Amino acid sequence: MKMPSFLRTPTALLLLLTGLGQQFVQAQNKPISLKDAVTFALANKADAQKAKLDIENAGYEIQEVRAGALPTVSANGNLTYNAIIQQSALPGDIVGAPGTVVLIPFGQEWLSTAGVSLSQNIFDMSVFTGLKAAKSTRQFYQINASLTEEQVIERVANAYYQVLVAQEKLAVSDSLYQSTAKVRDIIKGQFDNGLAKKIDLDRTMVNLYNLDTERQQNRNNVALQETALKFYMGMPVETPITLVKEHIEVKPLALDEQPNSTNRFEYQLMTTQEQLYKYQKQSKVAAYYPTLSLNAYYNYQGTGQEFPWFSKPVDGTYWTDYASIGLNLKVPIFSGLGNRARVGKADVELRKHQQDMADKKLSLDKEYFDAVTVIKNNLKTLESQTENVTLARDVLDDTLNNYYNGLATLTDLLDSEQAYTQAQNNYNTALLNYKLAEVQFIKSKGQLKSLAQ
Repeated sequence: MKMPSFLRTPTALLLLLTGLGQQFVQAQNKPISLKDAVTFALANKADAQKAKLDIENAGYEIQEVRAGALPTVSANGNLTYNAIIQQSALPGDIVGAPGTVVLIPFGQEWLSTAGVSLSQNIFDMSVFTGLKAAKSTRQFYQINASLTEEQVIERVANAYYQVLVAQEKLAVSDSLYQSTAKVRDIIKGQFDNGLAKKIDLDRTMVNLYNLDTERQQNRNNVALQETALKFYMGMPVETPITLVKEHIEVKPLALDEQPNSTNRFEYQLMTTQEQLYKYQKQSKVAAYYPTLSLNAYYNYQGTGQEFPWFSKPVDGTYWTDYASIGLNLKVPIFSGLGNRARVGKADVELRKHQQDMADKKLSLDKEYFDAVTVIKNNLKTLESQTENVTLARDVLDDTLNNYYNGLATLTDLLDSEQAYTQAQNNYNTALLNYKLAEVQFIKSKGQLKSLAQ
């Protein structure tokens, strides 16, 4: 495919790339949802791309093994100059001199040969077993790619929720800082008019400084969590990113439907590995089988006293051709029990893997029940923290109103603010724990890809 003429100049290409870069930055400035983040990660994260390359590489592995079942054809040629021709001692009778020994040279000074050869496996059990194993290897990489995608989705989802909760904590600290600043302004006005003590103003200022420090820490935490999210997405860390301002929902989950753990990609991967171990054992057993191959040769040879190329019989060079076709049969009889040992080792590896599969199934079942237990506990904690935040907000509002009316002390107000801040942080922590537990629950059911839909 030729490049359009209007793009063949360096200036035009630079303008095009610059325009694409601007579109990319603009696209990233658009608020992204969890689905957008997951979709971007699957298309750009190195782990996902490498898994796809493994599938492509599996195709080449199949071709490589298949080559053992296909004929191989090669051409050969050589040119030899015999500077000193070897002589052989023969009875003189052949030259009419009985009772003597004569030295007769065999061969010519120049020898040139060109030809082709063909080799074809007719029966070789190891080649056929290898071909089956290569096809299973491709299936292994396909399942591994799906498993890798799940791992990418899990990391992105966890990082995404951590950013949202970090932003919620920052919003709480900003709101509390602003409300405390208003109280500070009121107390300062009262102090300027002789209606408040300096210690009250100083205590408010100390609290304000502490809140500002906490707000800065939350702001830094948001930046760090965003950087982590961009890393898990495979996005350049310098790219600006904005998440969709959405309420983190607590969706009802079906906690009583135990999934079939054998459908998990982790178990399917081990099932494919089991098949590969079986083929490995079969490849060792193949050493007991005979092998049969076909070989064919055709050569054209020229010899003479002169340089043979382009020479004719009148120049003292003679050309002749020869060919052969043969079958090679190899029947193993005794190998010193080496084959038996290799088959036994392969069988042990297979049985060890089958034990790992049984243990993996138990582990996946446990993972589901653990996820259900954790999510139930986090749900209860979240419900209690929700009520606690509401109660702390009511207490703060009442205390603030009483303080303005002279019915509450500054200490009461500061304690109420601190209690409300702690309640909000506990709620946000409980919310994050619940969402992380939700991701693990979805993973235990083998449904992580639903987050990308």
